Amino acid sequence: MGMPQRFDLLVVGGGVIGLSVAWRAARGGLRAAVMDPAPASGASHAAAGMLAPVSEVTYTEEPLLRLGLASLDRWPSFAAELAADAGCEVGDLDYRDGGTLDVAFGADDMAALEEIAAFATGLGLPARRLTGRECRRLEPMLAPSVRGGMLAERDAWVDPRKVTAALLTALERRGVTLLRTRAAALETSAGRVTGVRPAAGGTVGADRVVLATGAWSGGPGGAGAPAAIEGLPPGILPPVRPVKGQIMRLRSPEPILGRCVRGTVHGSHVYLVPRADGELVVGATQEEMGFDTRVTAGGLWELLRDARELLPGVTELELSDAVAGLRPGTPDNLPVIGPAGPPGLWLATGHHRNGVLLAPLTADLCAGDGDPGLLKICSPLRFQEHR
Repeated sequence: MGMPQRFDLLVVGGGVIGLSVAWRAARGGLRAAVMDPAPASGASHAAAGMLAPVSEVTYTEEPLLRLGLASLDRWPSFAAELAADAGCEVGDLDYRDGGTLDVAFGADDMAALEEIAAFATGLGLPARRLTGRECRRLEPMLAPSVRGGMLAERDAWVDPRKVTAALLTALERRGVTLLRTRAAALETSAGRVTGVRPAAGGTVGADRVVLATGAWSGGPGGAGAPAAIEGLPPGILPPVRPVKGQIMRLRSPEPILGRCVRGTVHGSHVYLVPRADGELVVGATQEEMGFDTRVTAGGLWELLRDARELLPGVTELELSDAVAGLRPGTPDNLPVIGPAGPPGLWLATGHHRNGVLLAPLTADLCAGDGDPGLLKICSPLRFQEHR
């Protein structure tokens, strides 16, 4: 078939993480392949694409903040190199860095936002406090009831669907092989992982296998879960679980926001992400529902109800799309990246709501180009040691 019998790197999983890892490897001169029956169709397809480590900072997630900032710094060069390899412009990815406006309605919301702003500025991160009037000066369509806000000026955003489309084009142009089949089992020899046995039959050999299967990385998950990859040593799989997120896309002739807007409404977080073509992404629910990917009337109603509190005119927009994706969550909310035990096997999963943000850093870490301290934060061994 003209396909090499063995690859330097075989990535199992074709979401934004797996595609980025393979692309980075190919740019480094490795002969790479990606195995996925339906690449770019899972959580990456559903995601809004917020690159927002600053606006999502919390007191208990400083390690995640370090990872997010390191990856955010990589995004300008990642976007430029990807656009060059895909034969498009950076603007075609809808990559923009206008910051995130986090708004508050009540006294409690304002107090919480003040604490987050103080925490961020204490870490040297740009987080500008704003009055309600200043918020509406930045975004005139905001509700009059907005009392104040915080502008995280370093935050950015991108269109994940355009990024994964560009990655697929770049991989093809770099000669990366795309195997549209499910991985059935790992192949091992003398205790070392030597490749993957596809569901379609045969064997694909590789010097290194990277499992980047997102919410399906934790093994058997009950009803709706796909079959687990066989041949994994006991205790290797991380405790990754699916976290369902429903998200809708609305459309207007012109963009009605100039930057990402977030807020807390009825105790739930809601965000609005604008696109240059007038699309507005509204998300997202957080549901512990296993592998359920149904879009429900209740989920969409909650999103629209909360979005209307931030942006009253949102109910006049056309509904163009509604999907549900499965985020790969971990107990400590940190990703799982690095060697996983037997030689020849790496993991790149568990990115939860930050997969798009962390794609450049994950690709670099898997290529051996990154701060060893950051790789240690993400090590799969942290869960194996606990077991």
